[in-house]
Amino acid sequence: MSERILVTGGTGYIGSHTVVELQNSGYEVIVIDNLSNSNADVIDNIEKVSGIRPAFEKLDCCDFQALDAVFAKYEGIKGIIHFAASKAVGESVEKPLLYYRNNLLSLINVLELMPKHGVEGIIFSSSCTVYGQPDQLPVTEQAPIKKAESPYGNTKQINEEIIRDTVASGSPINAILLRYFNPIGAHPSALLGELPNGVPQNLVPFLTQTAIGIREKLSVFGDDYSTPDGSCIRDFINVVDLAKAHVVAIHRILDKKQKEKVEVFNIGTGRGVSVLELIHGFEKATGVKLNYQIVGRRAGDIEQVWANPDFANNELGWKAQETLEDTLRSAWNWQLKLRERGIQ
Repeated sequence: MSERILVTGGTGYIGSHTVVELQNSGYEVIVIDNLSNSNADVIDNIEKVSGIRPAFEKLDCCDFQALDAVFAKYEGIKGIIHFAASKAVGESVEKPLLYYRNNLLSLINVLELMPKHGVEGIIFSSSCTVYGQPDQLPVTEQAPIKKAESPYGNTKQINEEIIRDTVASGSPINAILLRYFNPIGAHPSALLGELPNGVPQNLVPFLTQTAIGIREKLSVFGDDYSTPDGSCIRDFINVVDLAKAHVVAIHRILDKKQKEKVEVFNIGTGRGVSVLELIHGFEKATGVKLNYQIVGRRAGDIEQVWANPDFANNELGWKAQETLEDTLRSAWNWQLKLRERGIQ
C-alpha cells in the first residue's frame, strides 16, 4: 500500500500542484481545505492531471475536533504538508488578527494531533519573508531572522519557532521548513494555477487578469527603490518546481535521511528579477502588451530578496528547472483556459 500523506490547504495554488506531484510519485493523498481562497472543482482538475482523485475533506484546521476526526478516519497518515494559511502581505497589514488566529492556531492543532495519531513528519510551508530585508544577497539559510515587515511574515516566523519549540520539548516529530521565494506560473496542462477569490493579492495573477482585460491596469508599487530600475526585486520560482521540492522533502523525512530533527531549506532559483523586468518578460513571452502604472510604495514590501539555493540543490538533490519565460507563458495559458471555462 502506498504511504498516506495529508496535505492541508491542498486545493490552494501551491497545494494543488504538490498534490499532483505527490500522486505522480506514488503517494496516497488526503486533502483538507476550508475553500476560503480556492474552489472544490480543483479536486476534479487534480484528477484530470494525475488520473487519481485524492480524498477531500472540507474543514478548517482551526477546528480541532474536525481535524482530529480526519486523522481517525484516515489511519496511518505518515506525513503532513502544511500549507493551510492566509497569505497576502497587504491584507495581513489590514487584518492582523485574522492572520494570527488562522495561521497560528491551524499549525498548533496539527502539531498537537500528530503524536496522538502516530504521524512523525511535517513539511512546513514557510517563506523568505522571515529574512526581512537581508544584510547580504543572495540569502542563505544562515541569514539572521529579521523583524517581520508584515503580520503575514510574522506568522511564518512564529510558526517556525512553534515547530522548533515543539520538537525541542521531546515531541516525536521531524520537520522540514521550506522557505519559498515567489511562486508563479501554472501547471503545463493549464488545468491548475493561481485563482484567488476576488481581487488578486499577488503580482502575476493581477498581471494576467490585466492582460486579458479583467483589470483595467496593473499597479507597480514604487520605482524609487535602490535597484537597477527602481522596482522591487524578487526570486520568482515556477510552482511545479516548488511542488517537486515538497516531494523530495517528504521522501527525506520518511526515509529518515534528515541530519537534524528540524531542517531548513531555501526554495528559489538564485536569480533576482525586478517587477518591471517581470512585466517586460511577460510581454516578450506572450506578445501581449500590459497596461501598467507606477504608484507609491506599498506597506510591508521588502526592497529586494533572492535565494542562495545551494543547500537545497546539494542536500536535497532538488533544483529549479523551468525558465522565467516558460513560467510566464504557463501563467498566461492558465488565464486563457479560465476564460474558456467562463471564469473571470
